[in-house]
Amino acid sequence: MSDDASVILRPTREDDLPLLERFLYDPEAAGPFQWFGWRDLGRFRRRWAENGLLGPDGGQLIVDADAGSDGPYGFVAWRKLDSGPTSSCWSIGIALAPEARGRGVGTRAQILLVRYLFAHSPAQRVQAETESENFGEQRALEKAGFTREGVMRGAVFRDGRWRDGVLYGVVREDPLPG
Repeated sequence: MSDDASVILRPTREDDLPLLERFLYDPEAAGPFQWFGWRDLGRFRRRWAENGLLGPDGGQLIVDADAGSDGPYGFVAWRKLDSGPTSSCWSIGIALAPEARGRGVGTRAQILLVRYLFAHSPAQRVQAETESENFGEQRALEKAGFTREGVMRGAVFRDGRWRDGVLYGVVREDPLPG
């Protein structure tokens, strides 16, 4: 893929489930910042059978290529976070196969997801968290229009130790790139 503009988001189909499951059983596919050990291998299939991985409090979409290029690449996900007694925001994440990383796919997918969430929900804010050592994801979020808001000390337990996280946010009024 030479042009990241060809990235699209779409609902998960049954034939996408092996790609999603790959992130649960293959440490290389999950990558160094997303491998948290062996987990429930059937969770995606159960959730897909229940609601197609789309619900009122969160969901997942497949990151794919327009015009049948070399995708699908992985998925984006979001979940609702209560931010006050009468308000909430979305927290987003992304998982890309190793062959899709470092090519602009993640940046484009996250821009598309933020636009989707602002267009189809009243949320004022979308946020993302990543580990402080995940410089590639930090660059992707900044290119996608997110602002670095702070460090969350000892926020994630992975690979035998607690790790710091970085919080990023974008609000509805912020300009999004291309």
